[in-house]
Amino acid sequence: MVTLSKIYTRTGDGGKTRLVGGQEVPKDSARIEAYGTVDELNAVIGVVRAELADSGVPADDRASLDRWLHEIQQRLFDLGSDLATLVDDRWEGQPLIEDAHVTAMERFIDAQNAGLGVLKSFVLPGGSRLNAQLHVARTVCRRAERRTLTLAEGEPIGAHVVPFLNRLSDALFVLSRKVSQLAGDAEVLWEK
Repeated sequence: MVTLSKIYTRTGDGGKTRLVGGQEVPKDSARIEAYGTVDELNAVIGVVRAELADSGVPADDRASLDRWLHEIQQRLFDLGSDLATLVDDRWEGQPLIEDAHVTAMERFIDAQNAGLGVLKSFVLPGGSRLNAQLHVARTVCRRAERRTLTLAEGEPIGAHVVPFLNRLSDALFVLSRKVSQLAGDAEVLWEK
């Protein structure tokens, strides 16, 4: 159980913060950049969910996609916990990203991609606010992946973190196309 009784602590005023294991690190360290960007991604997905609620996607599809996005937000919190804890400081039962999460993401991508037309051009963000916001989420996810790779060059991280972020960006791309199809919105394609 998590209990937050005091929101500000003043301990970060000097540019340092603490990891889950208590280690003090600079707020701009690779580890903080990685899980901070994952936190930003989680916030952007919250905006996607709000846009989905007001979209032209049919109600049943909207409910199903909202459940999936809520589950992704939960996993991103686990991923943040994974990154905020040094590998040696992990505890039994700590929520971590596992291979099963990556496999589930691949199944989701395949299911959403079925029935979408073959792309013959690059897709531009837009056509609807929901589509554009999914592309924002996709690009923030790619940045989280890059930040995590930078961290992994210097420190060990969970084995499934990068694959999860890589698949999630693909899932968000496919989902941007799927919601356009479900809502009857035309995709905006790059013109050579």
